[in-house]
Amino acid sequence: MKKSVLFGALTTAGLAAGAAQAATLDDVKERGELNCGVVTGLAGFGAPDANGVWEGFDVAVCRAVAAAVLGDPMAVNFVPTTGQTRFTALASGEIDMLARNTTWTFSRDTDLKFDFVGVNYYDGQGFIVPTALGVSSAKDLDGATICIQTGTTTELNLADFFRNNNISYEPVPVETNAEGQQQYLAGACDAYTTDASGLAATRATFENPGDHVILPEIISKEPLGPLVRHGDNEWADIVRWTLNALIAAEEYGVTSANVNELASAPGTNPEVNRLLGTEGELGGMIGLENDWAKNAIAAGGNYGEIFEKNIGENTPIGLARGLNAQWTNGGLIYAPPFR
Repeated sequence: MKKSVLFGALTTAGLAAGAAQAATLDDVKERGELNCGVVTGLAGFGAPDANGVWEGFDVAVCRAVAAAVLGDPMAVNFVPTTGQTRFTALASGEIDMLARNTTWTFSRDTDLKFDFVGVNYYDGQGFIVPTALGVSSAKDLDGATICIQTGTTTELNLADFFRNNNISYEPVPVETNAEGQQQYLAGACDAYTTDASGLAATRATFENPGDHVILPEIISKEPLGPLVRHGDNEWADIVRWTLNALIAAEEYGVTSANVNELASAPGTNPEVNRLLGTEGELGGMIGLENDWAKNAIAAGGNYGEIFEKNIGENTPIGLARGLNAQWTNGGLIYAPPFR
């Protein structure tokens, strides 16, 4: 009798947990739209174009998830968030996921109760200064005023760097990248510090980018990636494996140009066949149709296509792949097997 009662209690708890875990997926499907938290505006990573359509490296992840879940990459409600508001928006349920150059840290993963689903950009914190300042190293910034976004990992990194080098600085707090750029260009601070990718994106929008230099020091590790709330494992799996699908697609040569053809005529590579849903039942394992990954890749291309289109060397941002190259090319980008 006791065993039966215990089993019943465990079954009830399991059903309740399963219902909770399915909540976000059900909400997105019922709503017919993905609520995705993004940056307030950062060239190449997330910003509306002249027609008000959001585009960028992080935006592409939101669109891929919408395509995987809803079959429509445009079914996204983009919610601009600042360094101060992003976590509240996610924790409160205002957004379903956050794709906004956010660093994966111990405290954010555990204390704030979020799940980072992977890394879509390996970055590090740097500094930009006017060329006219005559500074060639961050260690030359003793006594400088430095613009810094509040509510970010850059605050502690900055304090640690100056303390370790026994030099001082005066912080000039800003809320958003746009405000930081404005204050920096207005001369309110000698330097601006944020992720190096963000500095490159910001400098690309300057009227005279050559009048500003990004200093050589990278003072931190900043693994940036999408995140979701704790306790919704099914939803976390969907966002995680959508990102992995984009990464794997680049490795296996699946592109926005050939994905439909490969899906309609399965080839000899079983990994590609499973990825595109022509073999196995991977989609059903995460509550989606079997063509979920095909739709995600078709939305904006594979990881490499997304990188090159938005922030690559042939864009105004001009970022090299570096650590963000595929593992087969000496980088850190790597997707687990689709099997």
